[in-house]
Amino acid sequence: MSSTGPAAAPGSSQPPVHVPVLLDRVVELLGPACAADGAVMVDATLGLAGHTLAMLEAHPGLRVVGLDRDPDARAEATRRIEAAGHAGRVTVVPAVFDELPEVLDRLGIAEVQGVLFDLGVSSLQLDRPDRGFSYSTDAPLDMRMDPGAPRTAADVVNTYPPRELARVLRVYGEERFASRIAAAIDRERAREPFAGTARLAELVREAIPAATRRTGGHPAKRTFQALRIEVNDELGALERALPAAIDALAVGGRVAVITFHSLEDRIVKQTLAAGAADRTPPDLPVPLPEHGPVLRLLTRGGEAAGPEETAGNPRAASARVRAAERIRRAA
Repeated sequence: MSSTGPAAAPGSSQPPVHVPVLLDRVVELLGPACAADGAVMVDATLGLAGHTLAMLEAHPGLRVVGLDRDPDARAEATRRIEAAGHAGRVTVVPAVFDELPEVLDRLGIAEVQGVLFDLGVSSLQLDRPDRGFSYSTDAPLDMRMDPGAPRTAADVVNTYPPRELARVLRVYGEERFASRIAAAIDRERAREPFAGTARLAELVREAIPAATRRTGGHPAKRTFQALRIEVNDELGALERALPAAIDALAVGGRVAVITFHSLEDRIVKQTLAAGAADRTPPDLPVPLPEHGPVLRLLTRGGEAAGPEETAGNPRAASARVRAAERIRRAA
């Protein structure tokens, strides 16, 4: 989802410009598994369908199941897919990616040849102020990827006890001033509950020491990241979805995951590494085939976007991709 570049200006009749992150590398990584006629790829974070469209163009026999919880994204992705003439090859499903097993079961798909996760928040969400993801303009404090979900960022900010709020900021935002920010929020919300992003962003800026504010980008960046992750259960969904995606892969199938911060990347790294490890008990003299690796790693660590790509699309600067291939069925 985070693969998009700048969207059209609010009120513009032009569709948003879509610049998928690491597009060529993703097509290269997933291509060998998706080249055969009848191959199925799951785009678990369909967004504006940039990666999906590239894969469909590259592989005429490929079918795609695209998941997204955001109705705006699904509508725009569907429009783009239809405009490209691929409507009959894509099934767009309103779902969070941790619902992947249930989606495939409903569609009668026993295994797939590729799975792509492009994590985080898309520019469709960032660049629409009413969604409340950005601290650069004042907007309702929302941050829901699914606008129908029950909990907003305002609910978290206004109702979480200070200790729990500090935990969210510290764990999900890696914010070292989490306790100071949470205490400041607690004092200010007693006067008036938070409703908009600008007031929260300014409070965070004031709560962080002046010397720290001079470096590292906007002072509220980590707080907004933490609230977004909490509202949408992003890390929990990833921890559930990635093993399910690996289980759904046919032998020879491939999974690729694009992450945008260390918390996501750590989960992906550990999950793929576990699948690529030999689990033969250490006291046995020879490896046991049934305990051998299920995956073969296709990338050396998390591969970053190159300087040319980041120059044209600044949001690619923090992107990393990891990928693996299924080499055998689990015992």
